[in-house]
Amino acid sequence: MSAADFRKLADLFPDETVTHSYVQDIELPAAAGGAGGGTFALITLDNGLDHSKPTTLGPNTLVELGTVLEGLRDRAAKGEIVGVGVTGKPYYLVAGADLSAVKSLNNREHGLWMAQLGHDVYATLSNLGVPSFAFINGVALGGGLEIALQSTYRTVSSGAGALALPESFIGLVPGWGGVYLLPRLIGPENALRVMIENPLSNNRTLTGPDAYRLGIADAMFEPADFVEQSVAWAAKIISGEVTPERPNAVDPSDPEVAARWAGAVAAGRSFVESKTSNASPAPAKVLEIMETTRTLSEADSAALECETLAGLMQTDEFRSTVYAFLDLVQKRSKRPAGAPDRKLARPVTKIGVVGAGLMASQLALLFARQLKVPVVMTDIDQARVDKGVGYVHAEVDKLLGKTRISQDAANRTKALVTGSVSKEQFADADFVIEAVFEELNVKKQVFAELEAVVSPDCVLATNTSSLSVTAMAADLQNPERLVGFHFFNPVAVMPLLEIVRAPRTDDAVLATAFELAKGLKKTAVLVKDAPAFVVNRILLRLMGEVTAAFDEGTPADVADNALRPMGLPMTPFTLGAMVGLPVAQHVQESLHAAFGGRFPVSQNLQKLIDNGVKSLWAAAADGGQEIPPSTLALMSFGTSPSSGEEVLRRTQDALAEEIGLMLDEGVVAGPEDIDLCMILGAGWPMFLGGITPYLDRVGASERVNGRRFLAPGVASRP
Repeated sequence: MSAADFRKLADLFPDETVTHSYVQDIELPAAAGGAGGGTFALITLDNGLDHSKPTTLGPNTLVELGTVLEGLRDRAAKGEIVGVGVTGKPYYLVAGADLSAVKSLNNREHGLWMAQLGHDVYATLSNLGVPSFAFINGVALGGGLEIALQSTYRTVSSGAGALALPESFIGLVPGWGGVYLLPRLIGPENALRVMIENPLSNNRTLTGPDAYRLGIADAMFEPADFVEQSVAWAAKIISGEVTPERPNAVDPSDPEVAARWAGAVAAGRSFVESKTSNASPAPAKVLEIMETTRTLSEADSAALECETLAGLMQTDEFRSTVYAFLDLVQKRSKRPAGAPDRKLARPVTKIGVVGAGLMASQLALLFARQLKVPVVMTDIDQARVDKGVGYVHAEVDKLLGKTRISQDAANRTKALVTGSVSKEQFADADFVIEAVFEELNVKKQVFAELEAVVSPDCVLATNTSSLSVTAMAADLQNPERLVGFHFFNPVAVMPLLEIVRAPRTDDAVLATAFELAKGLKKTAVLVKDAPAFVVNRILLRLMGEVTAAFDEGTPADVADNALRPMGLPMTPFTLGAMVGLPVAQHVQESLHAAFGGRFPVSQNLQKLIDNGVKSLWAAAADGGQEIPPSTLALMSFGTSPSSGEEVLRRTQDALAEEIGLMLDEGVVAGPEDIDLCMILGAGWPMFLGGITPYLDRVGASERVNGRRFLAPGVASRP
């Protein structure tokens, strides 16, 4: 590819926010004995925006960086510089390629140019004629981490976070040398963790200390004087005073390493199958490149990466992931549809939690850790209260043991959480949430007792997963103060919070709920008070169709695996066991009462519950799973079995019908909110782009509703 082609590509993006490359010359002192010294050129990558705006790599940025590096290569050839370093503005090295630019590359040739441009620039960095250094001062994702990998040496700040090669998560492959370089630097097993396991495990990232322990970085320094320490260390490398040790580095031509390499790839394939059912092409492509490039030259590997990257940029899975990640998780989640003016929110300086069971205890811990306000838990007797407070303290001790928090933070968090058997302790609370048994009359009694104690401005909240918030408020003197605040389990992990507005919930209460959600670092979606709200209604419709097919005579393995092409995080029967069969049945009964036959109540499931069976499946002698004969004996089946394809289509159509009805009912503002809820509350795969674009692509929305949910091309190609 010629320089003219690179310029032509850059010209396609006149509005790109360019990350500029600023060069500073630093004079290095000579070491003892006179060795070393000379001029060190430090490049700082900075997009000129405030610290909350990440630096990214678009075509114009890469062209500028390449030009700067070529100039430094010329200076190195003249003997004017002895080394080159690359670092970033505060908190960022580089947050990867500019996805807004990449997603608009609708021409495969342009995608290939983008991949080749990155390789061309990075090849210059790795062949300057003098040592190159990457000083990883903050976020380094994708192409940002690959800048570091292409450098001769690397340092990392102990305060750096979000280091990763997340491409398999977003539907691509590390396209600028990462797949070739990383296994050689840290070993194939560790590389598998970074490129496959972490991205497919909720897009997990590395901290600075993690990167240092793995061997991605050669040295680690504290944040306060990180760049200064890194430059001083670079001077010692250049003078020969220091030689980095890389105990995890491997030679791929070594037969023992070759065997490890093959084992890592095989383990990666098993992991990908378990996480995605191979429904997304990108993870398999990462493993394919990793397997192939063990015996390739770096140049041949680069060519393979470019071709693979160009192809993946044109897939529905990549476009869907970008829609889900950029348009939903990054943008819509930060501007919740229907949220009132945040200025209406009331201050919250003390929180009450009614209940001291597992859910209540998780809530208390979350409130104390994130909001840092006093939290009081109550229950019907002291033993339950003590158990709940004890759970919080034990969880804090676990965090301390893992060095996730300091001793001071642990002490403060424990001190914030107290318990009592008297609701009088809520008299000065600003927000009280109940997490008691999922039964309407029980919850109504709780709120009646609370209203007699709390102040007129105290917000009352329910964590119900399916009951009517309107019915709970019906007998209150001030029904406008009640709001639904529905968390998902486990509370600390799941990012979604469904905020439920009943007809009389006022704007100040709603604004307070949204501000609390923000303080808790949760994504809040406003939903109408309707049975089971969003996530549980959709999941129960899905589970109901599969269970009905099973009851009709479809073999269990066929019914349970029929949805594998969706790439869901777990099968329906596994999900039912995780949620708990009684809980799933209770919600199904609520939905059946509200909507009738669309949510059938399985008599087979009830028989399992009545006999204490917790899961349909049990481990088989051959290592697989089976339905025990004793469990089968409890159930009866119809004589109308379905194929896996029939169960899949039936479920797709049922979901399209239910979501169409939810939108007609105004449960949420639009299909985007349905998608956001399912991604963040149910683990719906990013590569499907959300549930509504998936149903559009497979034709279910038009088959059932006569229309698409989203405009053509929103989350995939037309």
